[in-house]
Amino acid sequence: MKIFIAGHTGLVGSAVKRRLEKEDVSLLFAVRDQLDLTDQKATNLFLKAHRPDVVIDAAAKVGGIYANNAYRADFIYENLQIQNNIIHSCFKHGIKKLIFLGSACIYPKFAKQPIKEEYLLTAPLEPSNEPYAISKIAGIKMCESYHRQHGCDFISLMPTNQYGPGDNFHPENSHVLPGLLRRFHHAKVNNLSSVEVWGTGNAKREFQYIDDLADAIAFVLENVTASDIYNQGVSHLNIGTGEECSIRDLAGKIADTVGYTGEITFQPNKPDGTLRRVGDNSRINNLGWKHTCNLNEGLIATYEWYKNHLL
Repeated sequence: MKIFIAGHTGLVGSAVKRRLEKEDVSLLFAVRDQLDLTDQKATNLFLKAHRPDVVIDAAAKVGGIYANNAYRADFIYENLQIQNNIIHSCFKHGIKKLIFLGSACIYPKFAKQPIKEEYLLTAPLEPSNEPYAISKIAGIKMCESYHRQHGCDFISLMPTNQYGPGDNFHPENSHVLPGLLRRFHHAKVNNLSSVEVWGTGNAKREFQYIDDLADAIAFVLENVTASDIYNQGVSHLNIGTGEECSIRDLAGKIADTVGYTGEITFQPNKPDGTLRRVGDNSRINNLGWKHTCNLNEGLIATYEWYKNHLL
């Protein structure tokens, strides 16, 4: 089996690459200089030339609250371009299976918790990341539509907040967990007396170690078809832990992991984003997959990678 991993250098793609290298498969990659996935013609010609059996779409423009809100046009345009090109080219060239990866931010801002797959499009989105969420919703509905019209085995998976080796630790454009890890490490090595954290600290999130997501993708690749999902009346599967942690508690856990002993202060004038977001992962669990790494273990592994690779 030949598998093309789009976005293989990112957080998700690199984890999928590590996981699938353990299997008896042939892996195909292309860096941006070789293939610009926002280019329709280039994407089409690449898939036509290489004809993989499976495509895993882990390519996306991603970021935290600041980046999503500041670069709204970039987020909706680039993500729509990438997924439109990949999904349609997969159909055009008869790719046997496509796995499209989205984000838990696709759900309504005030969705009932834990969030079930059927809550998609039932109420307004969180405004700060609406452009990104809309692009991912479009990708989900494209996969579903190509299945319903053409019978394509195109599957959408909605991971919760991912973290781990290969994450983006940029001081402004990162997600909350790697951003805090970098900030606490900086405070420790520079003997800073306090660390500021955006928001009230009361918002709750579900965090998943990236290798668990990669394992879920391998499981779905082997054991799940598009019909298994769409016949349930939903358009995708949640992938997560079902366990939530407040940003306040997360900050404390990261401080402990790093060994920072100073003060942690919160900034209630900064946005919290959605106040609570935890997924209902019963569908993927009932199909036979469950996460294995807890948050404390994942933080330790992530910090070790950070120290070894980025310092």
